[in-house]
Amino acid sequence: MVRYALMGYGKVSQLHAKALKEAKDSTLVAVWGRDKEKANAFADQWGILPFTDVQEMVTQANVDAVIITTPHPLHKEHAILALKAGAHVLVEKPMALTVEACDAMIETAEQEKKHLAVISQRRWYPACRRIRDAIDTGKLGKPMIGQVTMLGWRDEEYYKSDPWRGSWDKEGGGVLINQAPHQLDLLHWFLGEVKEVYAQWDNVNHPYIEVEDTAVATVRFASGAVASILVSNSQKPGIYAKVHIHGSSACSTGVQTDGGAMFIAGRSGIAEPPVNDLWTIAGEEQNLTQWKEEDTAFFGTIDATSYFFKLQQEDFTQAILTGKKPTSSGEEGRETVKLIEGMYRSQREGKPIRY
Repeated sequence: MVRYALMGYGKVSQLHAKALKEAKDSTLVAVWGRDKEKANAFADQWGILPFTDVQEMVTQANVDAVIITTPHPLHKEHAILALKAGAHVLVEKPMALTVEACDAMIETAEQEKKHLAVISQRRWYPACRRIRDAIDTGKLGKPMIGQVTMLGWRDEEYYKSDPWRGSWDKEGGGVLINQAPHQLDLLHWFLGEVKEVYAQWDNVNHPYIEVEDTAVATVRFASGAVASILVSNSQKPGIYAKVHIHGSSACSTGVQTDGGAMFIAGRSGIAEPPVNDLWTIAGEEQNLTQWKEEDTAFFGTIDATSYFFKLQQEDFTQAILTGKKPTSSGEEGRETVKLIEGMYRSQREGKPIRY
């Protein structure tokens, strides 16, 4: 059994705790946080040990791995603390705020000979796996065009729900750093290494926050593929989030990862199942109806807010037990951060950002 601890006790920590209770070959044994009372309350709820010192937690609770769920600007600091204390690290998205911070985390993991991975649970959606399989088996030819469209909503109550939300110094950004990383992760998972980003972003209708609620970009990848990105938190009550991939074979695939009002950890459930919404591979077009029925039926049998966390936790557990590289490794998480950082830099510097 791999012994897990959580660093952080907020809303998403509850989902990770639930998932760990159900995951194979793992057990949740401890929680760390700077507020002793909150750590104690979380520990009492889940029947685990509370700590305010990372090294003490790893040593005294015999912790093998930690999942970091603290605010984004703290991910680098907390990951390095846990790695140096002797634990493998699975960190919530985004991995960090900058590529430089990601590099420091990766370097520390290598020095300590520990695994480092980033939460990207949408990679385990059946609809996303089908696209990855279509790419791997050559059904798309060479994937050449990508589209990310995320039209969501966040209200004033959401931004007031935690003191760190909606500010540059405490959250690190807006829709790009918080809501869009899942879809941006899928984009680079499908299309590869990012080479150039040109972006614009703005605050359309959230005057009570500092950060952007909308962003657009064009991206060039090392493979030669190109992509367009439109992400926004300004469409009430939320429409959908989609990732589409088009190949050199003139075939197209797509996934609607989120439908309707977007999921908010600790405040809502997942309203609609993730489904393939586009599929023009010759001889497979009719599969859309079947897949939608299958995925909708499966969705009704699980708690989608924690089930896919469980699958990624199990993947990370197996990496620890077998030595294989985890899916969505630190290097993969870095690529998403590179894309996000490039989008922020592009507007601030008034030019495309090339890597």
